[in-house]
Amino acid sequence: MTFSFNTEDASQVCVGAFALAVPVAFSEEAWHLGETLPLLNIAMLFSLSLLFLGVFTYHSVFQQNISARVPVFIFRIVVAYLLTALVVFLVLLCLDKVPFFEDPLTSIKRIIVITMPASMGAIVVDSFDKE
Repeated sequence: MTFSFNTEDASQVCVGAFALAVPVAFSEEAWHLGETLPLLNIAMLFSLSLLFLGVFTYHSVFQQNISARVPVFIFRIVVAYLLTALVVFLVLLCLDKVPFFEDPLTSIKRIIVITMPASMGAIVVDSFDKE
């Protein structure tokens, strides 16, 4: 099997991310968590996001067949996470909830908090017509 990640894949990731980012991004609780959670907890959320993206991608997108495609597997997880984080950033920017220049740490923490659930939506939609 050959690997491809094209604009259709990217748009599927973005749509899936948007579907879950919007309701969470409108939540004051998510904004507050981004302000108050310690960095260790943020790191755990980030790690959990990558773990669940990896598990879902392994089982659903690659159907447990990554032995010859480990770089592709990792690439797909990283791209899905980064595109999701970009979508979350844009949604929060529209809501004026990313004080990136005034408080970059809070901005990054908010993005990570909301990217966790949004990344699952992204990878699920991306898996609809895979490999």
